[in-house]
Amino acid sequence: MNSNKQNNEIVLWKDKEWGVIDADPCRVFSFHPLGSLVDINDQVISMDKTTPYASIHLECKKLGNNITGYITHKVDFKNLWAAFKTRGVKEDEEVLVFWTKKHYKKFVFSSIFMPKLWVMICPKGAYNLLINPDVKPNLCGKPMIIVDWKPEVMD
Repeated sequence: MNSNKQNNEIVLWKDKEWGVIDADPCRVFSFHPLGSLVDINDQVISMDKTTPYASIHLECKKLGNNITGYITHKVDFKNLWAAFKTRGVKEDEEVLVFWTKKHYKKFVFSSIFMPKLWVMICPKGAYNLLINPDVKPNLCGKPMIIVDWKPEVMD
């Protein structure tokens, strides 16, 4: 993990850094495309081959709430775009992600080039429920996951 001493920001860029939170729920506060977009034909257009598609500001129980994660896989970017830009997040909702290399279907032999984010929109309070089962937020009868984008290679 890279740490910026000025504001104690944790930066997740490579799999090794993201791996610290493998399969842990994280709440995403914001999504920032870095010169990339999804066009009207549902194709990802990127600025170049070296710049990440986007960054996200997130929190995870293990690492705190001042985390910047860089999105370097096209499918992960497309799924975040779908949540934040295409569908949108309502006032009473939050975006959760699980970064994982542990939950691929059996036929996947190498996770190096595979997407790693399961993106979901949940009612506000879902994250607190996941990280602390003793907390009982009022989800107003809504399902825990309202809509999700899970890569096809994941279980």
